[in-house]
This record gives sequence, C-alpha cells and structure tokens, in this order.
Amino acid sequence: MNDAALPSVFDPAEVEEPTYRRWVERGYFEVDDESDKPPFCVVIPPPNVTGSLHLGHAFEHTLIDALVRRRRMQGYAALWMPGMDHAGIATQNVVERDLAKDGISRHDLGREAFIDKVWEWKAESGGKILDQMCRLGDGVAWNRERFTMDDGLSRAVQTIFKRLYDDELIYQAERIINWCVRCHTALSDIEVEHSEDEGELISIRYGAPDGDVVVATTRAETMLGDTAVAVHPDDERYRHLVGTEIELPLTGRHIPVVADAHVDPEFGTGMVKVTPAHDPNDFEIGRRHGLPQPSIMDEHGTVTAHGPFQGLDRFEARPAIVAALREQGRIVSEKRPYTHAVGHCSRCKTVVEPRLSLQWWVKVGPLATAAGDAVRDGRVRIHPSSMEPRWFGWVDDMHDWCISRQLWWGHRIPVWYGPNGEVVCVGPDEQPPTGPGWTQDEDVLDTWFSSALWPFSTLGWPEATPALEKFYPNQVLVTGYDILFFWVARMMMFGLYANADKGPCLAVPFNTIALHGMVRDEHGKKMSKSFGNAVDPLEWMDAYGSDALRFTLARGANPGTDVPIGEDWVQASRNFCNKLWNATRFALLSGARVGTLPPAAELSAPDRWILSRLHATVAEVDAYYEDYQFAKLSDSLYHFAWDEFCDWYVELAKASLAAGGDQADRTRLVLGHVLDVLLKLLHPVTPFVTEALWTTLTGDESVMVAEWPEAQPGWTDTAAEQTVVELQRIVTQVRRFRSDQGLKPGQRVPARFTESTGRVVSEHEESFRSLTKLTRPEADGFHATASVVVGEVTVELDLSGAVDVEAERRRLTKDLEAERKALEQAERKLDNEQFLAKAPEAEVDKVRGRRSAAESEIARLEAQLAALQPSPSR
Repeated sequence: MNDAALPSVFDPAEVEEPTYRRWVERGYFEVDDESDKPPFCVVIPPPNVTGSLHLGHAFEHTLIDALVRRRRMQGYAALWMPGMDHAGIATQNVVERDLAKDGISRHDLGREAFIDKVWEWKAESGGKILDQMCRLGDGVAWNRERFTMDDGLSRAVQTIFKRLYDDELIYQAERIINWCVRCHTALSDIEVEHSEDEGELISIRYGAPDGDVVVATTRAETMLGDTAVAVHPDDERYRHLVGTEIELPLTGRHIPVVADAHVDPEFGTGMVKVTPAHDPNDFEIGRRHGLPQPSIMDEHGTVTAHGPFQGLDRFEARPAIVAALREQGRIVSEKRPYTHAVGHCSRCKTVVEPRLSLQWWVKVGPLATAAGDAVRDGRVRIHPSSMEPRWFGWVDDMHDWCISRQLWWGHRIPVWYGPNGEVVCVGPDEQPPTGPGWTQDEDVLDTWFSSALWPFSTLGWPEATPALEKFYPNQVLVTGYDILFFWVARMMMFGLYANADKGPCLAVPFNTIALHGMVRDEHGKKMSKSFGNAVDPLEWMDAYGSDALRFTLARGANPGTDVPIGEDWVQASRNFCNKLWNATRFALLSGARVGTLPPAAELSAPDRWILSRLHATVAEVDAYYEDYQFAKLSDSLYHFAWDEFCDWYVELAKASLAAGGDQADRTRLVLGHVLDVLLKLLHPVTPFVTEALWTTLTGDESVMVAEWPEAQPGWTDTAAEQTVVELQRIVTQVRRFRSDQGLKPGQRVPARFTESTGRVVSEHEESFRSLTKLTRPEADGFHATASVVVGEVTVELDLSGAVDVEAERRRLTKDLEAERKALEQAERKLDNEQFLAKAPEAEVDKVRGRRSAAESEIARLEAQLAALQPSPSR
C-alpha cells in the first residue's frame, strides 16, 4: 500500500462526515439480539429533548463510546442505546415561550391542543443534540432510538406506577415541596439551583415586648404562618418556657414553646420560629409535636393570611411586615446585607418557595435499602470506590420522593377520581372508569420517574423481549457523580423492584457504576455562561476536529475527579493527530506494509525494542480500560505514539531503510505492524483519524470491525530495550550539549567517538549520527574542540567554524561567576540563625530552592567549560 489515498495534510472536515455516514450505512453500530456473542450494553444518559451538545455531554459520550468501540472490536455484541428525555418543565417552558410570541397561553389552547403543539415542536426542533452526537462520533444503535414519551416507554411507566401503587409504595399526601411560583409546579431537588444571595437577617421579639423570646429569620413574611417557637430540650436558658404559650406579633394568636432536638442551641439565640407549611425542617418539627400547618401563601406567592398583608406578593409583604414590627418595637436587630443560600428554579431563575402541598410520593424506604444492599454485597461495583460513602450517605437516609408535577407535558398520573370519592389506579391493559363525575388526576410524573426505568424500558420491559433477555443488566453505567443520587439511585431502586423475578444478581440495572467528574475551565473553575467561560464544543470541533476534542477529554478523565480543559490542550491534541498522520505517511512512502513478522532473531535491536514496547503498551492499555482509567490509558498511548514510535523508532528506522536489502524489508514489516496495532489501540478514543489511516495502511474495510490487539509476551525483549535506552541516553546528552553550545538543530558537525566497553554506538552508528546530526570526520583537518562523556562513551566534536570557542568560554565563565555569587548569597542566609528563626518557612524554603538551583547550574556550567577545548592554531 502507498500513500496515494492519504492527503499530505489531515483535514478533519474532509474525513469526519463521510466516515460517520459510511459507518451508519454499513450498520456497524447495530447489533443482533440473537447473536451468540457475549453482550455488552450501555445506555446513554438521556439528554433533554431541548438540549444541545455541551462539553459535559462531549466528555461523557467520549468515555462511553471508547468503551463500546473497544468491546465491539473484542468480539462482543456491543449495544449503545440512544434516546432522549422529554424534559417536562424545560420543554413546556420552551413551547409556552413560542406561543407567547403570538400572544397565546397554553390555557387559551387547552390541554390536548397544547400537547399536540409540544409534539409538533419536538418533531421540528427537538433532538438537535442527536445530530451533534453524530458529529462527535457516537457509535450508538440509531435503529433503537427511544424517547421517554414514546408508546413503549409510556407503557413501562404506567406498568411500574400501577405495581408500586398496588404494593402501597406510592401514596398521596401533603408534604413540603420546592415550588416555583412562575412555572406553577413542584420541582425536584436537582431542578433547584442554590446561590449565595444578599438578603436580610431580622431578629424579632415574640411574646411581651419586654420578654426574652427572640428569633431570627431571613423570611419575615413567613411569621404569619408560625405555629410554635422551638428550643433544644437541654438548653437550660429556656427550659422554663417549654409548655407555655407566647403571643405571635401582628396576628393576635398565641403559640406554644416546644422542645425539639433539631434546634441548634449554638445558632443565634438558640430559639427558632416554626412554620410547618413553609419550611421542610419546620414541617418535621410540626409533625413531631402535632402542630397546625396553616399555609399563608398561594401558588402565585401571594399572601393569603387574613389581615393587612393579605393580597401582597411575598416580596412586598416582607418589608411591610418588618415595618409593622418596627412600629411595635419588636425588632431587636437588623442585619443588611446578609448573605445566605437561596434556591432558584433552574429553568426560570425564580426564587423557589418551600410550600405544603398535596402531592404523589414514592415510599423509598424498602427500595433504597435494596439499592444499598446491592452495593454492599458486591452485586454492583461503584468506581472509584471512594464514592461509596456518598452513595450510602444518600440511600441510607433517603426521604420519600415527590413524583407529581403540576404540568401538562409528561406522563399523566394514571389515577382516576369518582363522583363518590372513589380512587382508581389504572394499569396499561385496563380501561379507565367512565361515566359522569369521573376525572383523571391533572398532574404528570416527575421526569426522573420515567428516566429511572431507562436501563430496562429501552429494552422492551415490561415485555419479555429478546433484547431484554440479552442485554439486561447493562454491564456498566458511565455518568457524573453529581447525579449519583438523582438518577443513579433511582435506577437502582426501580431496576431491582421491576426485575426482582430475575433473581438478585440479574435484577440490578448495571454491574458497575463508573463515575466521572465535571468539566471545568483550565483554571478549575466551573463553566458557566454567567462566568463568561462556557465553551461550545462544536466550535472546538470546527477548529481542531472531533478527534482532538475527544482525546483531550479522555486524557483528563481520572475517575471521580473534575476535568479542567483549555483550548491550548485541544490544540495540542490536534498536533498529536497531525503527528500520527505524518508518521503514517512516512511509513507508507517508505513501503511499510502489514504482514507476517520475521523471527525476532532476524530483526535489529531497534525493531525488537519497538515491538517489545508496543506489546507492553497493549497490556497496559487493556489494564487501564478494565479499571476505567481513561486518562492513564490515553497518556500511555500518547507517549508510546509520540515519544517512542515517532520521535525514536521512526528516526532509528531511517538508517535501516536507507541501507536497503532484507533488513529494510524487515523494518517495513515492523513499521506496518506497529502502526496496525497502534491505530487499533487509538481508535476507540480517536475514531476518525485512525479509520482514515488504518484503512489506507491495510486496504481493509474498517478498523471498527478489526480485532482488538492482544498483548504478546513473546515479543518482550529486555536486552533490546536496554540497548535502545542506552542509545537514547547518549543521544540525549549530545543533543543537550549541542543546544547548550547554541548549535542550530539541523547544523551538522564533524565528530568521532570511542567506547571503552560495549558497542552500543558503533553497532548503531548510522542511527546515532542521524539522530545527533554529527558527520564523520574527514581524514585530515579534524580538530576536537569539545567533548561529551556519557558513561563509557566519549564523543569528540570539532566546533571550529561552528561556534567561537573563546567567546563561548567567556560567556560560560560569566554565567558561572553569577551562579557562584547566587550560591554564596543563599548559603550566607541559610547560615544565619536569626534568619532561620524569624523568616517564614515559605521564605526559608525559597532560599533553599535558590541554593539547590545554583548548585545544579554551577555543575552544568563547569561541565560545559571542561568540554570546551582551546581552538586549534591555524
């Protein structure tokens, strides 16, 4: 094979789109449910239908795609399930905004017509991210694409709701929820963003104006709903008040003082106001003490409590109430500004209102226990294991899950109410009740409810499909540690519950949870549009190619830790792809081919060395893949490809190729073999460039369907590795000396060498001279003006005409004097007892560092001076 089909420059734009299209057309991503190959299944964490590709997606998808591509090459039936989440509140907001442009609200249309509009929007504008996934190179089975609102998944949702309801694991009750007064719906915890906002801390005297009951609050308006003041049972200051009643200002009501262990006696005055309908902690205190739970605000955030503040917005009521308290002399102190954590709706940024509301809940106790046990007994492994305490911290103390949302877009709760108070939950194969007075519950389910079924609903559950039989449980889930609770724990709970009939080991949704961190900017700061550091990955892919972005992300992927990324790093990865391209072009131009390798005894030491290093790298990469160490496997491949193969072996091979004959033919086979294996190893992370290079090198169909390399210990050659390492050491020292003398990289200098023992240089003389740009000395006229001694090897160089030896000596002598002076100053300070006693430790360490640096530099300069010999007389 030659490089006729390989352009001189790698242009990702010319390669990526046609390559991906060809992969899809040939069905490489698809898999047969009846295949006798071992299964390997991974689901895509379903992106929102409203979403577009961001760096977090690109990061996660790169890791998953690498795992799937490797398993496919290893002979597995590798299935990566694609799909999208219907994203209830986000999608409804998008469509409502579109309607608002025409002056229309969803209420103007009515529920059914509005849902039709959402489906229209989904068909026209939804799923943009799926096209962007193709651009990234995601090897997903597109013929199996799922959507959390499609018929099959809707059937799965209704089935599990009915089962949980019948098992009394779903119930309806009034509880405190996160309420968005703009979106008019309950929010999950993950839909609430907390920020440090400036507010006020008001200390208010309850009871008699001269009494000793003082509470502090950042939300004075909620005092209208107070039903108690709480103190800690062991707080001696207030024990005499427990059981008494005090006046609640502005209301005319009297409320009790209760003792509750939740109260922190060290915080503020050690007294807290209790507002059960507007604070989750207060709600629990209220339940423990049987307190009333009056709601003083409606769903719009408007005060409903009778009195002068009725009808005011919550943020209008706050200053009005403070002013009224001030008039009565009940304000003890006011702190403004007071910075504290405030929750905001992640969609519209409105301040969230904790609110008592009648909602549907999942009783998570037994489900969460099962999820914890699956990790404890080893059926599911969390990687890295350092994340296990976080897992147990959540599942062992999980609160019941609010699953109802006051939206129109989503899975409607399958519960009907009759005219005489009847409540009927309907399964997917049951007819809902009909007749006068029967109505369906207006709410829809939390989006996390349907996505919790994702590992098995996408495979056809509740039907016993061949796909479910083949690919459940999934082998691994790759996801961020930030949704370990919100999504992963819920998939564990529902997977174990829904598939309990399979037995404990087959009921789990996945065998391994491989957790990664968050993508951050190059300074480690969270990426955000508001910070001005958010990056559109498509821009980097346009500039540097998808492979460069993928390789950069993989190199930063240490398990469970955040990933800093900067444009310079993507550019460096682009350079790596170019390096690989150029090395392959050189090999093809040199006649490299893939064929049977000659016996080791017929190969040169450099040939045996690179094969030894190659198969060590194969073993290393395999071990890292099995441990989800993407950063380490990428680094291993980078250093082998760039440092060992491109920088050393290709240069060493040039001497053999130039010599011609059988040795050159053997080197061509080694070149071809190393590239064949290396491109296969790199393919899962950098699929496009490796496809172009490998198919050109081999003439075969696609690297995607090639066999994954296996390490061959028989090629391990310690002697060859020692030989080349020694040669590298000598070459490196000569190169460093050339650089120190100011010689240009390509400047050729006459030199001769002697070896007191061994024949490392003499046996590889042509390679040595090529790598060091040292020519053979002429018979007459060679004058050694400098020498480099590396172990048993002495290299003498004739620098006359190349450098001014005397000028170089003067320069080095001047630098040496400066370093000796710096050393003297550092030692004088370090010998001073007062300096050591009084100076900060950091300053002392700094001086020690200067001393060490000066000593090293003095040794280097003295060696250079010793190597310079006087210029010969002419």
